[in-house]
Amino acid sequence: MIQINNLTKIYKGNVKGCSNVNLTINDGEIFGFIGHNGAGKTTTIKCIVGILDFEQGSIVVNGVNIKDDPIDVKRQIAYIPDNPDIYDNLTGLQYLNFISDIYKISSQKREELIKKYSDMFELTSNLKRIISSYSHGMKQKLVLISALIREPKVLILDEPFVGLDPASTHKVKEIMKDLCENKKVSIFFSTHVL
Repeated sequence: MIQINNLTKIYKGNVKGCSNVNLTINDGEIFGFIGHNGAGKTTTIKCIVGILDFEQGSIVVNGVNIKDDPIDVKRQIAYIPDNPDIYDNLTGLQYLNFISDIYKISSQKREELIKKYSDMFELTSNLKRIISSYSHGMKQKLVLISALIREPKVLILDEPFVGLDPASTHKVKEIMKDLCENKKVSIFFSTHVL
């Protein structure tokens, strides 16, 4: 569950990135955060995941306030930014194993989930290639897989469909639906495309 109360972020020059945002995303819900460029979607997301500090309000993820225990909140969240930076000098498989090591995913579980999602996104045959040779869409699929193998309680995606082909976009939506229905994951995603 994500609870945001009166969130306000002010940038230099007294520019409000977001103002008095209030919302609740319950377990098992998908919340689409829709708005035009510059509406404050990314600012709000960066506050939720602990990248940006904020001046007013509170953000609570599964009962934990981001200001009180940001590390615990970050453990529960898988976040995919609108333009993810990944290690281009690694292969796709090395990157996924690196993420699995960081989050202490067992060898058996990581193999199972990497196979499941890389097959689903038709990326399996490319996992031994260097990431720098990947297209934008392939990189987007790789970071989606890196988030999904963590089996997070909360999934936060900033413009997740940019760069994906229609078939992959459909698969992401099906995965999101399945995570909500079967694992009660809270999903928060932003987009300006309806």
